Amino acid sequence: MQNVTIYLTNYCPFCTMAKRLLDGKGVSYDVIDVGNSKDDWAAMEARTGRNTVPQIYVGEHHVGGFDDLSAADKSGQLDQLLNG
Repeated sequence: MQNVTIYLTNYCPFCTMAKRLLDGKGVSYDVIDVGNSKDDWAAMEARTGRNTVPQIYVGEHHVGGFDDLSAADKSGQLDQLLNG
């Protein structure tokens, strides 16, 4: 199974929903909390080209935010990425 990384903040409801979706699938993930670090936030923006959280990676594939993750799950693409 591919490694999953989530850039998030602890107070973001979409971040919580993303974690719940992955937890429900039994997927473990690494968390990078960018909420208290301008450097971590800047690194996330540089890597993703986006300035909102969550930002989710499966391996080196940038899935996007929660809406993107949810759509990938519904289409079956998320399972393909995870098993990639």
